[in-house]
Amino acid sequence: MQRLVLTKLFKVLIISAFFLLLIFWNPANFFSPFRGAVNAIFLPFQKVFYSASIGMENVGEFLGSIGQLKNENDNLLKENQELIAKNAMLNDMQNENIILREQFNLLPRDRYELIAAMVVSQDPHGMGNWLEIDKGSEDGISSGMSVIVSKGVMVGRIQEVGVKSSKIMLLTNSKSMINVMTSQNSTRGIAKGEYGLGIIFDMILQTDTVQVGDDVVISGIGGEVPRGLYVGSVREVHSSGDQLFQQAVVASPIQVSKLQTVFVIKSSK
Repeated sequence: MQRLVLTKLFKVLIISAFFLLLIFWNPANFFSPFRGAVNAIFLPFQKVFYSASIGMENVGEFLGSIGQLKNENDNLLKENQELIAKNAMLNDMQNENIILREQFNLLPRDRYELIAAMVVSQDPHGMGNWLEIDKGSEDGISSGMSVIVSKGVMVGRIQEVGVKSSKIMLLTNSKSMINVMTSQNSTRGIAKGEYGLGIIFDMILQTDTVQVGDDVVISGIGGEVPRGLYVGSVREVHSSGDQLFQQAVVASPIQVSKLQTVFVIKSSK
């Protein structure tokens, strides 16, 4: 019985398919009325399916455009970061050139052969003991050379030398000792560093005169440091602990923490 039903259903489907084929094939326009009726029935569904297909296509294009916009945005962001970095480097180079020009105009170039150097690091403890510069033995730097800034103000002396960098022992370093004198009356003594905090003008004879405001310069005794380099001015005067000598506190015009450029004296002219 079930088999008979399936057989009849199959025949009905075959006949229906045959008639539909004739309707859409429409020989001699015989089935045009039937075809129009079928089209009228299926037209709303065709519209829905067509709209859906267009919508899916638009969604695909939209999603693709989002991906493309993201890639373009990433590229623009990278380009912007590169431009910011390049601009920062150019500004730094421009500022460096301005500083160098200003320093050169105030340097005693007629007296010394100088090597310009950039400060790359300093005493991390902020004690004013040393600076590191970007010039070394390959640039002609050697231990003991004097280091100055504009107007011949002395910073310190080269202590350690590498191939491409060197360390400067500052005048405020407790190991620093240099022969100095006052420019007003040639009162002599020794400038010593005070644990990175300042400079002490020591070993001044009690019979010599030293006053607040006197300029302290390198005396040149010993020949290790060029004579006449400026150290600072006397801020206060008092007797030493043993009362045998006078001492003076010397204020340097240099703010070491803000130094960017220094000049190493290679030789005197």
